[in-house]
Amino acid sequence: MKIKKYLISVIIAVCLLVVIPPIQAATDDTVATVIYQTSFTSDPGWQTNNPSTNYWDPNMGMYRFSLEPSTGGYAFVPIDYERGSFTLDYDLMLTRIDDGATFRFGMAGSEMDPSKAPNVLTMFTNTQAKYGQIMWIHLVTPGSKLMEVSSQTSSEPGAYNGPTVKYDLNKTYHISLKYDDDHKTLSMNVNEKLTGKEIWSYYLNTAENLNGMSRLYLGSKGDYGMMSIYAQGYLDNVRLTAPARITATPTAAATASITTMPTTKLATKQTTAALTPYPTDTPQSPSAGIMAITAMGIAVVCGVLVHRKKD
Repeated sequence: MKIKKYLISVIIAVCLLVVIPPIQAATDDTVATVIYQTSFTSDPGWQTNNPSTNYWDPNMGMYRFSLEPSTGGYAFVPIDYERGSFTLDYDLMLTRIDDGATFRFGMAGSEMDPSKAPNVLTMFTNTQAKYGQIMWIHLVTPGSKLMEVSSQTSSEPGAYNGPTVKYDLNKTYHISLKYDDDHKTLSMNVNEKLTGKEIWSYYLNTAENLNGMSRLYLGSKGDYGMMSIYAQGYLDNVRLTAPARITATPTAAATASITTMPTTKLATKQTTAALTPYPTDTPQSPSAGIMAITAMGIAVVCGVLVHRKKD
């Protein structure tokens, strides 16, 4: 009688292991596909027309720049981007920015001119007499529509109307520029690198889909201001990513009576129109350990039954 009760308990336990899937934490079904990144621990090989002022600094492990209006100076790296959503992250420390000088970094076509389509730029300017040291989102769409918004408060419709926010010299900031192709929005977030505190964020409605940008660049092309004024500092941890999808793909049935849950597979192509900014939960397959325990349990039952029969 005791053996029969033992056998019944084992059978019930095995059935529960087969039927009940393991509890899994919810996972994010979106991941980032890296288009370009560098931490400047080695020479990134950026192309520049002025290597004496724009160069990789091996001692600092960062990229040193010095931008002067009316010189046409630049530094850039080609990127494999055609269209679709993206996020550009980087760290910035400005050590000098004279009255009338501007730091520009972002994406553009081969022109690398902020007045020529297409381009998206983050800008840090200094106009002491008017606004002081403020930040900008700058955009010229493929259709040549110019749009800008700054961290200076404004009463104009659609402009930033929060309190004026300024940046400091010799402080490292983390900048994130995000473009959402589905909703046609371009946003900029500026955080203090050390504390993570957000100091300013805003967005633009692009009104059209962005495309045609083939370079990451910084420079003063198209800036015809007064010479002998400078925006100088260091760039670090540049990373350009695009969202990629993980799609669920069912696996073959393990046996005629046991069906596994679908597993996840990384999509090999970036999608644009079908992208969703919100994660969904994806069911997970029973782990190999659970299946092994199930098999062992069945083997034990069979062994006991055979032994019982012999007795």
